[in-house]
Amino acid sequence: MTSTIDTEKMFAYCRIPMENLENHPDARAKIKIFNKSEEVNFQAAQIMIDEIVENNRNGKPTRWVLPCGPNQQFEIFINYINENDISLENLHVFLMDDYLDWNCRPFPEDHPYFNNTARFKKMFYDKIKPELNVPIKQRHAPLYNDLDAMDDAIEALGGLDTVFGGLGFKGLVAYCEAPLSPFFTVTKEQYCNMKTRIYPINDDTTIAYSVRKFGGLTHMNPPLGVSIGFKSMLMAKKLVLMCTTGAWKRTAIRVMLFNEPTVEYPATLFTEKVPECLLLCDKNTAESPLPPL
Repeated sequence: MTSTIDTEKMFAYCRIPMENLENHPDARAKIKIFNKSEEVNFQAAQIMIDEIVENNRNGKPTRWVLPCGPNQQFEIFINYINENDISLENLHVFLMDDYLDWNCRPFPEDHPYFNNTARFKKMFYDKIKPELNVPIKQRHAPLYNDLDAMDDAIEALGGLDTVFGGLGFKGLVAYCEAPLSPFFTVTKEQYCNMKTRIYPINDDTTIAYSVRKFGGLTHMNPPLGVSIGFKSMLMAKKLVLMCTTGAWKRTAIRVMLFNEPTVEYPATLFTEKVPECLLLCDKNTAESPLPPL
């Protein structure tokens, strides 16, 4: 795929100092910048707490897409839920993605890295008091052998309240990667209507994960992912992305904030369709990739 991004504009917004990002008049999304990643985690947890409390008070269901990672905000959220006896009986959770092996099958539940459904159960559901917990029928995950299940459930609920997640090096959210093949075209309209599907994991994501987890040993990485698509995520009222992994994400943040929607950086599509898009970043990750002229 040949890039269609205007590089001169890209270089210009990649020189915008971090101090000028919040409330920038040209920004297509909101950004809040914190001193440390721990503050980002706390803010994300607070958004979750405020939303569930308000919806419970108003007798409304809460419908979230949640990631297996970033996940540090979950401990803060769960502690508050347990300590204050806040019911999650009206919460509907849609786990955004999972890994598959080369045979398009899930990894074993006891796999230390690559079964997100099992890991999420341990880090989230298993830590909540039973009497407060999310009903089992309201716990959803992408299924390789029933790809329509999550999208159908979200449509039946009338959409989503909030998508929580991270932002990839090239703008992925969940495993919605940029289409890179030179042999076919995926238009913006097609991408926005994309349903839950199986993805070949792009090289940049493989490199990033292997560097962070396995010292660059790419052979440890899974080749495929099964992920919620943009059709369902764009039905959300709000998007909250947590960005705390340093220089790797500095350009993606600015593309998200300032670039026109493009499948080259899929996260930019949210800024056209979702009413509220919020980036939560620490200062290190929000620094400008290029120095001012």
